[in-house]
Amino acid sequence: MLEHPPVYTKGKRTEPGDLPMGEDWYRARGIEVRETDRGGRVTYHGPGQLVAYPIMAVERVADFVHTMERAVVAALADEGIAAEVRETPFTGVWAGDSKIASIGVRVSGGVTTHGLAVNVDNDLQPFEWIVPCGIDHVRMTSVSRETGRERSLPCFRKRMAWRFAEAFGRRQRIVSARRVLEREAVPA
Repeated sequence: MLEHPPVYTKGKRTEPGDLPMGEDWYRARGIEVRETDRGGRVTYHGPGQLVAYPIMAVERVADFVHTMERAVVAALADEGIAAEVRETPFTGVWAGDSKIASIGVRVSGGVTTHGLAVNVDNDLQPFEWIVPCGIDHVRMTSVSRETGRERSLPCFRKRMAWRFAEAFGRRQRIVSARRVLEREAVPA
């Protein structure tokens, strides 16, 4: 789980009209535009947004996506936000009429890459400059906007990790960055 610098990521189904201002216009505002190999269309990632890249074995992509959606709904409920999922093509998670989380995955050899993004306390303006996830006139929202609380990313990150592990029947194990780096330094 991490935060990205400002970037628009284009999924395999992105259409030219999804970035109506042209890529140079976005870059002039300090937002990179990148091609990806994930499904879906264009979305925005930036500071204050929680992005998760689970690397997992998957048998059925739809089951994997729906389980991630349920995990996000549970984490948002912990924040006091009533959220729901919608039918295809409106994947992701919605708070009322606004989208709060997006999902875009890729499965290769039965293993996932890419994942989910939850708007926590990020700037929502960059979504106004594109057609997010290919959905015309969609409004994006965030945990901060829905709750009136700011700077909640560190707490939400922990909550989301716990709910994700729970949804997939796993036990969460917290390991410090220092410990991971120490393990990598030990010769095999």
